[in-house]
Amino acid sequence: MYAREALKRTFERLTGVARPSRRDAASRVTPRKAWLSRFKDDGAVPNNPALPFVRYRGAVDLADAADPAAVFEQLFAANGWGGSWRNGIYDYVHYHPRTHEVLGVASGEARVRFGGAKGRVVRLKAGDVAILPAGTGHEALSATRDLVVVGAYPPDGQYEEYEGSTKEHDRAVDMIPKVPLPRKDPIYGADGPLLKTWRKTRRRSARASK
Repeated sequence: MYAREALKRTFERLTGVARPSRRDAASRVTPRKAWLSRFKDDGAVPNNPALPFVRYRGAVDLADAADPAAVFEQLFAANGWGGSWRNGIYDYVHYHPRTHEVLGVASGEARVRFGGAKGRVVRLKAGDVAILPAGTGHEALSATRDLVVVGAYPPDGQYEEYEGSTKEHDRAVDMIPKVPLPRKDPIYGADGPLLKTWRKTRRRSARASK
């Protein structure tokens, strides 16, 4: 499945066939409420002390898209989120201490636990978008065989993957608050719900720490 997706992506880059224009990709975006979840440090996975996990249900209409994954790639790139990939979601707990991450479900469904062992199980399906602030634990508990997820990252972070050891946790606790906010929502752009929510919660967290 994922090898085929990689070949498809390479073919589209070389030929442009089946790759949507940015205008077409943007026309598929539907306004959606931001569903928020906050996860506490559980001693293994630090999660994020200030920024909530954000989910948009059915934010992208993928009906009749020649390549649904390419729609997400175009949207993410247009809003400055790069380093994109096509894959599933790892079936073990992991997190990124130095960058935020967006996941767009291009096809299939998955039950994903966010926040570590004491976190929350979320069912994601095609068209859904999940935005993970730095430090957020995630792992796939189950997935359909046709699951394809597109991931991407804002330009100011740095990719590292931690899996929950004590040494990693202690380093990550110092790194996570230093990760800058993205410049744009990966789906809705500069005026999207993500930035409004994250700016507000970061200011509130900063005041509380004084």
